[in-house]
Amino acid sequence: MTGRLTGKKVMIAASRKTEEMTTLIEKQGGEAFVHSLQGTTFPAEEEVKNALQHVIDREPDWYIFMTGMGTASLLEWAEKTGSREAFITSVKRASVGARGYKTAASLKQMELVPDVRDDDGTIDGLIRVLASKDFSQKKVAVQLHGIQAPKLNAFLYDRGAASVEELYPYKHAAPKDNVLRAALNELLAGEYDAVCFTTQMQVHSLFRYAEKEGKKKELMDGFSKTILAAAVGKVTAEALEEEGVTRMIVPEPERMGAMMMELGAFYS
Repeated sequence: MTGRLTGKKVMIAASRKTEEMTTLIEKQGGEAFVHSLQGTTFPAEEEVKNALQHVIDREPDWYIFMTGMGTASLLEWAEKTGSREAFITSVKRASVGARGYKTAASLKQMELVPDVRDDDGTIDGLIRVLASKDFSQKKVAVQLHGIQAPKLNAFLYDRGAASVEELYPYKHAAPKDNVLRAALNELLAGEYDAVCFTTQMQVHSLFRYAEKEGKKKELMDGFSKTILAAAVGKVTAEALEEEGVTRMIVPEPERMGAMMMELGAFYS
């Protein structure tokens, strides 16, 4: 008996629930290989304490919060340094943008409702609702989670922002080079039919390493012709789009199991 993924080799870029994903691929007749491209995320306590005080002192016109965990962590660091009230006052004095429902929930801890919210959890969605706002000569503080958001920064500066201060409650360390090298070389050798990505960090880790090695164009050729990218949801898909990937599947609903079923349906 053959399955929808019979004869297909699938790379799993995740670090969590890899056994479940492997089982779902094998049940459809495919072969699964795990190359975790997630890297590690860890608190940046000392850095964020200093950066947070600097931002408070600058009195931003806008605060833009990108993740619920990061927003809660900023409040926690402010509490530890005795600047909680100063931070909350600074945020309440400014206009506030938020990406995602978890971020909005964290802002409730400060009795805050964001002035602007996206409708789909993506940076593009946030930019769409920010587009009607005036950023001319405005000072903006952006909370990020381990990785940069160049598209958002470019948008803010294009709209005339005087400055964009980045706050990183967490730092992200990419996977070790030997892990990335093995994954990249196997992809370039044509060993996989598809890659399953479950976070934006996995996407950026792979493509930034390929760029560093001077092989991004070769990798892009693979994803445009023979390698199918599978993204667990819109945020991960957005990261693929930022790297230039357009050939992909994104399940609805945004769940790991749905992604595996969508992968099988693509090849059936």
